[in-house]
Amino acid sequence: MTLPRIVVFSSLFPSPAQPTAGVFIRERMFRVAQRMPLVVVSPRPWFPFQGLIRRYRPHFRVPAPRIEVHQGIEIHRPRFLSIPGLFRGLDSLSMALASLPLLLRLKREGRFNLIDAHFAYPDGHAATLLGRWLSLPVTITLRGTEVPHSRTRWRRALMIRALRAAQGIFSVSDSLRQHVAGLGIDPERVQVVGNGVDSQRFAPMPKDEARAALGIPDDGPVLISVGGLVERKGFHRVIECLPQLRAQFPGLIFLIIGGAGPEGDWSERLAKQVAELGLLNAVRFLGTMQPDRLRVPLSASDVFVLATRNEGWANVFLEAMSCGLPVVTTQVGGNREVVCNDALGMVVPFDDSAALQHAMMKALQHDWDRQAIRAYAVANDWEKRVDMLCDAFNWLVSGKMQAEVEGGEETVHGRG
Repeated sequence: MTLPRIVVFSSLFPSPAQPTAGVFIRERMFRVAQRMPLVVVSPRPWFPFQGLIRRYRPHFRVPAPRIEVHQGIEIHRPRFLSIPGLFRGLDSLSMALASLPLLLRLKREGRFNLIDAHFAYPDGHAATLLGRWLSLPVTITLRGTEVPHSRTRWRRALMIRALRAAQGIFSVSDSLRQHVAGLGIDPERVQVVGNGVDSQRFAPMPKDEARAALGIPDDGPVLISVGGLVERKGFHRVIECLPQLRAQFPGLIFLIIGGAGPEGDWSERLAKQVAELGLLNAVRFLGTMQPDRLRVPLSASDVFVLATRNEGWANVFLEAMSCGLPVVTTQVGGNREVVCNDALGMVVPFDDSAALQHAMMKALQHDWDRQAIRAYAVANDWEKRVDMLCDAFNWLVSGKMQAEVEGGEETVHGRG
């Protein structure tokens, strides 16, 4: 059987300048790389005057190395023309054209025989163009942006075109599978492969030890949120509930882990909100953290909360659960699929401040079985997910090769 050799194709991938951008893709696919050859192609948007914009918006399209090696894996970042606010419908075509010379060279060198794209648009559409030009199978992973993208006619059309052209479709949650089914994609073609957790990396440490490391008192309750400091993640929704929660729990502390990301930077807005509400002694911004350090603030906390507007499958839920934390979150995307029963946390309607506040209060008061919560996370270890992905990659590549030997169709459909 021909071994799959994969190009992971995603414009969102960690770099020295943005170490947490797309870390969920790296965590998933670098584990696949332990079983089959893999190279990353992460196209970067560019236009001649973007350096001027960075004078006023420092986090706008932060430069990254054109090529680097991380954990023994090559990461290439070809630049594609993308003018902010103009001709956005051409981004996927521009991305594909800019990446074509690199992929042609990698193909001549025998480096890959399958393109694995993440996000249906623009990455997935660009990947299907490349797959057609190079006569290679393409897989697309649905990760959550497909929901807001489908609200725009031209994005929806290109996204549907990409999904119909792909030979395999993965989804990190069943809710996303149902979403694209509503757009006319056969749900039997979509294989749900959720994200996993490294339960050894996210093993809990003694709470008093973790709090001492962060300078947090032993006696007060602690909430924690982790994610990019952007509107979608909803840190501001949690902060607005804190005055009422502090009346019930005077020593309450809220830890915020994260920084600016591709979606923007709300750090100044959040800091201003905290000051205006008189919460300077209650909210601590700890900045971005590498995964190896994250277990310290998680172990120091009592409840994880994420009042998010949209998610595919939030890895951080399982990471928090692996440290024994219950989760309070919103009824959006795949959140209910992760927090799938009341023993793991509480799920409330989105943008219902009263429900969110009530859930956080109840979660802080409840006596949780934290060992059972961790056991649930451990049962969702990465290895099971990687088994499913590798089986699908093997099936696609062997089917492609067999079709060519028999002179049949050049592409095969992914399994449901």
